Amino acid sequence: MFEDVLEGLNEEQLQAVTETEGYVRVIAGAGSGKTRALTRRFAYLVNELGIRPGNILCVTFTNKAANEMRQRIHQLTGDNDTGYINTFHGFCVSVLQEDSHAVSYPKSFLVLDNSDIDAMLRIIYEERGLTLRDMTFANARDYFEMRKGLYEPDYYLHMIQMSLEDLHQKYLEATEVNDILFYGYLYQEKKCFGLDYNDLIFFTLYIFKQNEEIKLKWQKRLEYIMIDEFQDIDPPQYQLMEQLCGFHGNLFVVGDPDQTIYTWRGANVRFLMDFDQRFIGTETIMMMKNYRSTPEIISCANSLIEKNRRRIKKELIPLCEHGQASRYHHAPSAAKEAEWIVQEIKNLHEKGVDYKDITILYRAHYVTRSIEDAFLKEELPYAIYSGVQFFARAEIKDALSYLRMIALKDDLSFLRIVNLPKRNMGDRRIAWLQTKADEEHISLYEALKLGINDPVFANTKAVQFIDLIEKFSRETGEKPVSVLLGEILDESGYELMLRTEGSQTRLDNLAELKQSIHEYEVSCGEETDLVSYLNHIALFTNQDVSERRDQIRMMTIHAAKGLEFPYVFLAGMNEGILPSRKTNTEMQMEEERRLAFVAVTRAEKGLYLSDAEGQNFDRSSRYVSRFVLDIDKKYLEYDNELKADLLKESQDYIARSEKNVLPDAEDLPFKEGDRVSHRVFGEGTVERIDYQEEAVFVKFDRMPTSRGISLRAAGKLVKI
Repeated sequence: MFEDVLEGLNEEQLQAVTETEGYVRVIAGAGSGKTRALTRRFAYLVNELGIRPGNILCVTFTNKAANEMRQRIHQLTGDNDTGYINTFHGFCVSVLQEDSHAVSYPKSFLVLDNSDIDAMLRIIYEERGLTLRDMTFANARDYFEMRKGLYEPDYYLHMIQMSLEDLHQKYLEATEVNDILFYGYLYQEKKCFGLDYNDLIFFTLYIFKQNEEIKLKWQKRLEYIMIDEFQDIDPPQYQLMEQLCGFHGNLFVVGDPDQTIYTWRGANVRFLMDFDQRFIGTETIMMMKNYRSTPEIISCANSLIEKNRRRIKKELIPLCEHGQASRYHHAPSAAKEAEWIVQEIKNLHEKGVDYKDITILYRAHYVTRSIEDAFLKEELPYAIYSGVQFFARAEIKDALSYLRMIALKDDLSFLRIVNLPKRNMGDRRIAWLQTKADEEHISLYEALKLGINDPVFANTKAVQFIDLIEKFSRETGEKPVSVLLGEILDESGYELMLRTEGSQTRLDNLAELKQSIHEYEVSCGEETDLVSYLNHIALFTNQDVSERRDQIRMMTIHAAKGLEFPYVFLAGMNEGILPSRKTNTEMQMEEERRLAFVAVTRAEKGLYLSDAEGQNFDRSSRYVSRFVLDIDKKYLEYDNELKADLLKESQDYIARSEKNVLPDAEDLPFKEGDRVSHRVFGEGTVERIDYQEEAVFVKFDRMPTSRGISLRAAGKLVKI
């Protein structure tokens, strides 16, 4: 078994696998086999060093990646115990299921997704007479995340330390919209013992900061910690990592600074680039051998990304055989661009390439309109990976709500399925239950059980609903989750309702859900239980469902992160699209270039870039993306040479836009609080640097009020 673990590893992978002690940083280029190194390292720790799997934490960034890694490690070790292989959020679920008593939460807390939060918001809006004009649900969710992060002590006070009754009163007394929504949401969360994704990490951090005994227990347990995709880590996750590795000091991180594309979500590439400065004695390993893409694709990728200034200098080394030339096509219109894409796809298909091996990538969804028109006209099969995610579809939420009712009997699930299928439980009866629940401080389901003999429930199927839930609640420990789901959807009449409606697509989606649960059970073994499954499923994304049909895939570059495809078409390579027209700092421009780099390195056998002339939404002319021009022409085959005047116009536009790029905060010679001098205004103090207003606000000594100096003119301020 030991020989199998190390077999086939290259020199850098072997070093990453066997360098087990202390702090290790692996800079892993795209397609360099980092997942292979991670899984082999886990198996090496278990098979060769004798480390127990339960003493290893391996963090990935999607549940799909965690499931695949768990299966591969099981094959290598033969051990059903695969330790803690999870996302940060999933790991926090494990911590809280064991130690939530430290914050007075039960082990059977509810993990909330966006649709759950929206359901809570609907209750708050109705209770307090708010409308979407006050704040949209999406903005409210963003606001909650921001406020929890910015005002930690206040958040912990209300969410953890304050009683439910006092929190409810705080909500009722609130008058400002922001406060009404925030305290109303915290109350709704606490009422059903619900935690959203941010709460999972914040609660875990709070427990570790407040309870040294619990923190030390987890620190001692996790003898080895490995973190994948480290370039995507955000500050709370970084804090959690620091807490966890504080005892044994064995921390292994792997990532690629050139693939940092989530700074808008809080990711900070400095965590990876400065890792050796934070953790003294770090061993750095460079894995640059690319096993994914042809040399023709890798040459384009290297030529593109070398134009970034803030990066660790490196080049991917292609190991695949030579393939077809990487292509670029400039079209006179978006419609003509789409026609070219269709024709190239037809050519590939005629050569035996399956549609499912072809993927269209783009920066923004609106790029797909003309492409979809062309696909429909030519009757090409395709699927857009966007819109309603699989686990947010109505029938999937309904099915999972039935499972949640069995395990948790929470109000959100109750309201969703108590009348699905129809049980004559309308608004009047729900209002009765809500009044009863508020009076008795109990859940809606408990209120129904308590008041089932009241005449208000005559001529309903409330009794049958209670019998159904109680029966399956008794059977939760006796049957696999997939079996429970199949039986309750049958006995409840839910699937019969869909068949009666002729909703075959929705029935197919339920079949896909059952299959995904079965795959989850196989990967997790005997440890699978209903509550664990529900908590992990709440963290799932669209990528966690397999796609079995032969159809062209279309998705944003962000959605494609971590995936790979035989043939990639990167459409809409125009200034204002990629890079986005919202880009206004050098750091943001470098992230846009990294985004283009990620798109290019998704391709295995063939890469096609395209753009089109025409106008943008604001009536401005479309120019060729600087990222096309960044790639040396010897690596990119132009289908048609750019006209001299078009090339010059594009280059002039790029030059003008670069002059308007704002300096990044780290490039400014001063920071907030510094003393500066201005040639005319004299000396003053920097009050704040505001990127929204694109200004540096300075309180000059001889002026009664501060002045806003344009960031573009920041050079007129000299630090003293």
